[in-house]
Amino acid sequence: MAAKNTPHYFNRELSWLEFNQRVLEEAKDPKNPMLERLKFLAITASNLDEFFMVRVGGLYMARKAGRRKKDPAGFTPLAQLNDIYARSHNMIKELHDCFNDVVSPALNQGKIRHAQIDALTAEQESVLFDLFREELYPVITPIALHSGKKIPNLQNLGLNVLVRLHKKTAKDQESCYAVMSMERAGSRIIQLPADSGYEYVLREEVVRKYAADWFPGFDVKECALFRITRNADFAVQEDEAPDLMRGMEDVLEERKTGDCIRLEVEAGISKGLLKFLCSSLPVNEQAVYPIKGVLNMKDFMSLAFIEGYDELKTEAWPPQASPDVVPNELMFDQIARKDLLFYHPYETFGPVIRFIEEAAADADTMAIKMVLYRTSSDSAIISALKRAAENGINVTVLMELKARFDEARNIGWARDLEQCGVQVIYGVKGYKTHAKICMVVRRERTGITRYCHFGTGNYNESTAKLYGDISYMTCNPDLGNDASGFFNALCGYAQPRDFNLISMAPINMRDKLMELIDFEIERAKKGKKALVNVKVNSLVDVELSEKLYEAAEAGVKIHLNIRGICCLKPRSNIEVTSIIDRYLEHARIIHFHHGGKSRVFIASADWMPRNLDKRLELMIPVEDAECRDRLIAMLNIHLEDNRSSWLLKPNGTYERVVKHGANEIRSQEVLYQQACDAYAAAEKNRRTRFEPHRAAD
Repeated sequence: MAAKNTPHYFNRELSWLEFNQRVLEEAKDPKNPMLERLKFLAITASNLDEFFMVRVGGLYMARKAGRRKKDPAGFTPLAQLNDIYARSHNMIKELHDCFNDVVSPALNQGKIRHAQIDALTAEQESVLFDLFREELYPVITPIALHSGKKIPNLQNLGLNVLVRLHKKTAKDQESCYAVMSMERAGSRIIQLPADSGYEYVLREEVVRKYAADWFPGFDVKECALFRITRNADFAVQEDEAPDLMRGMEDVLEERKTGDCIRLEVEAGISKGLLKFLCSSLPVNEQAVYPIKGVLNMKDFMSLAFIEGYDELKTEAWPPQASPDVVPNELMFDQIARKDLLFYHPYETFGPVIRFIEEAAADADTMAIKMVLYRTSSDSAIISALKRAAENGINVTVLMELKARFDEARNIGWARDLEQCGVQVIYGVKGYKTHAKICMVVRRERTGITRYCHFGTGNYNESTAKLYGDISYMTCNPDLGNDASGFFNALCGYAQPRDFNLISMAPINMRDKLMELIDFEIERAKKGKKALVNVKVNSLVDVELSEKLYEAAEAGVKIHLNIRGICCLKPRSNIEVTSIIDRYLEHARIIHFHHGGKSRVFIASADWMPRNLDKRLELMIPVEDAECRDRLIAMLNIHLEDNRSSWLLKPNGTYERVVKHGANEIRSQEVLYQQACDAYAAAEKNRRTRFEPHRAAD
């Protein structure tokens, strides 16, 4: 047990920063190729952007409102802000040191060169001048600034150039200022003609080079690049909004003018120019981040994926077809024969898309119902739903408008779907709907059959290639009945009821988890084997954490594979690991030993108060023996990882898992190889089965 008066929990925000540090360590890892390291630098920077907009933004508002309530780790909002700013300053310095000292020089040697703007060839100079004249000068409009007045509205996370000027004819040489926003001025990374390799400069370098052309009659004394992060932690006031869509549109407008909670500036900015900038925004001193090098590293993600340069990239792992899916057979027939389980992106997301596309074109399909939280910009699933409605199928979609930073896209999709005849529900008042479920109702010779897809990730073809997630497809009647009840509760006035198999947050998911842990506790107290093996993205919930502490004390062995935030402190019988690798670990899988009769679940929810109390989530039991055993095997492979796994220490830091004397086990690589081998074996069996018999001599 922890010492008296010692908090049992880590602070949520500092735990998240530890997660982002693990991402940054992938960029620093010499085992990774250079473009892979660049990718992880971009991810680290992108993660920080969202963290500041949401988590720091929320703390900023709490501090502004004078709140002093401590979190479970004993931190007030002010104490959290102070620690966050200090910790993130160090992290950002590490990020840019890695790029400046290691990645950028190595890429220059690998023929991906950042050209010096003042040492270009005549051909390159000509190309840049044409770009300036035809694309930058007509688009970028300088805005005059005045001392003591607030800078006009600047785009959140946008790059800007602040210019200090002197009028050429003035005697007193008093400074005047202007700001130039570059967010709508084309690509930031500008490729140059080169004899070999890939050479580029950055858009802001071109703007700086030709800055004087925007200000005839003035001398340009100084230019400095800067970027602001605004508070984006605004939520729709559902009791006050006339309708949810209008309320979300108001939130999007509100974000455009949120307070500046972080200011990134070039490290070479003069004290005078920085003082002018800070007073004009305004922003406090600890929120100012002088950057030695390139601002907004997430823009370099595109460079990490340029064509060619395979020697600087990781080996491609194309998603494999599932050995359980026959290419030319209807998905309905295959699901009717057996439950199907896929682990993306090792296995392709294609069967899920096929399932919906085939339903949209099938004369026997009566209805399609699904929840969409996030989807891709060119979604094949959205297109299939439109076709289904146009074909006369009853299509109902709950489009969650409150999906943070996807609100505008979802509003657009909702309107498009409605125009095609889809019945669109805009979410449930007071909750976010985060469940991952699609149900197809089909008329068959034997009667009405409900085919269901349950997942741990979004219906997003793009992220399905990057996120580790589970798909489970079944026509189990009890699960189908539960799915109908779930949609009736979401879309109508039906009250959520007790389901046969499914657990739903906020109704009974927490209670079900507590009950299952209690069963393991009772087994352990009797001296019998007891095990809880959990893979989720975050563990913040105090009630569940206390139950895990109780279980550990009773002798239950607890393995927690938590990718991101973990506020629970490890202790005897509790091991916490985190895997950071080329794919984002996103699957939620829970295994209870349950007296040797394993209970295994997949879920849309992490173990956080927001998921268990404020979102509509689903936890699905996987009772098919083959699928259940496969999920347990996946959990065990992740547990064996000694290449990409990190162990949480009692002081809140993480260290790489190293098992001396053991072979290196990289769980993602093992899972990918298994997917390749399984598909190859299935294809060999198919060829053997259908190969014509040779005639006897």
